[in-house]
Amino acid sequence: MAQFGQPLEKAELNKLSNSLHKEPNAEVLTRTITHNGIDAAAFDPQAAVRLDPVFSLELETGKVTNQKRSGRCWLFSAANMLRHQFAKQYKVKNFELSEKYLFFWDKIERANIFYDRVIATANRPLSDREVSFYFEMPDDDGGQWDMAAALVEKYGVVPVSVYPETANSEDTSALAANLNRKLRQDGLQLRQLIAEEKSDAEIIAAKEAMLAAAYKITAYALGEPPMRFDLTYRDDDKQYQRVTGLTPQQFYQDYIDMDLSEYVTVTNSPDKPLNQLYRLPSEENVVGGRQIQFLNVEMDVLEQVALAQLQDGQAVWFGNDVMQQMDRKRGYLDSNLYRYSELFGVELQMTKAQRLETHEAEVSHAMTLTGAEVVADKVTKWKVENSWGAKNGEDGYFTMSADWMNDFVYEVVVNKKYLTDTQRDLLTKSPVELPAWDSLA
Repeated sequence: MAQFGQPLEKAELNKLSNSLHKEPNAEVLTRTITHNGIDAAAFDPQAAVRLDPVFSLELETGKVTNQKRSGRCWLFSAANMLRHQFAKQYKVKNFELSEKYLFFWDKIERANIFYDRVIATANRPLSDREVSFYFEMPDDDGGQWDMAAALVEKYGVVPVSVYPETANSEDTSALAANLNRKLRQDGLQLRQLIAEEKSDAEIIAAKEAMLAAAYKITAYALGEPPMRFDLTYRDDDKQYQRVTGLTPQQFYQDYIDMDLSEYVTVTNSPDKPLNQLYRLPSEENVVGGRQIQFLNVEMDVLEQVALAQLQDGQAVWFGNDVMQQMDRKRGYLDSNLYRYSELFGVELQMTKAQRLETHEAEVSHAMTLTGAEVVADKVTKWKVENSWGAKNGEDGYFTMSADWMNDFVYEVVVNKKYLTDTQRDLLTKSPVELPAWDSLA
């Protein structure tokens, strides 16, 4: 039987070096890669041909948004879907909603649900995997579609003009550091109160004081959001419009033509059984609000429903692994953008399921589909609205190949009407609950 756990001796290291120098282009490749960098050496210039930003189907959209130094992509993409509906209906091409408004309420809701989770798990050790997850990121920036929908359904939305971006929303690092530290302290205190068998009244009073402090930190950093506002804008026909005294909930209900209860996250996560409804309770942000659910299907189904919604003139929120095979400056997303396996002469490919199972893959970003190139009923590339500002890609828009869609897109949000009767029936079943460390988290 082979012996494992042996130290590397000089003879073995010499064998490794000799093996390298037997490669016919070892010296040329070493000079090329060390001088230019791995990505530049592996870059495929033919990507410019494959990703020419011309599309047979394009939605009418305006200027892109910019999340700047924050992890709010999920809110920006959700706000893009909503604002495009408003812009189409009221002829206001460059209208923008306040992502900071939803971000503010997410901070407060997450603090509240964190305290509840700490209380519910107080009898477990801090080393417990679920408890550790909650303390690792009690009030993080990132999120899921259903989290954004839960906030909109409860708090409504406002235009960016009445609650604009400020220093701490454009760079959330200091707010996150302070708020997370406060919540961790609070969590330890709640655990101590429960260990000391304090009364429910004492624990509730402590939680209320903690939530008030979290609200104060958030309000000082972002400013309190408006409870009422005046909607004013000049439409694309140059007509001035003004509506006074709106609440955020009224604005969403009366002016945004989207019933979010009709939308579902369709997922392709082949590391788990398909044609099944899943739930991720560990990331839900609103107590008593919308659940995070995924309908897991084959990739061709995900692509079909996304295209169907685009063809009906509506943008599509999608979750993806943007750091894979991406050129930020050019706005390229292509599975063969960097030919790493060819460069090193080493097979580096993994299946989608393998990447998810081993945490090579993650849902790291959310963007918006706004177009596609359809040839013989087949999508060859997609137009993507990002939230990284106009200096990346083509004025902020990226081009995504069909291969990249297949490999690195995991979620799309579509109206239930694009699903089959069988698929809609799955939505009525009790979902399988996923752990906090699932690949879709």
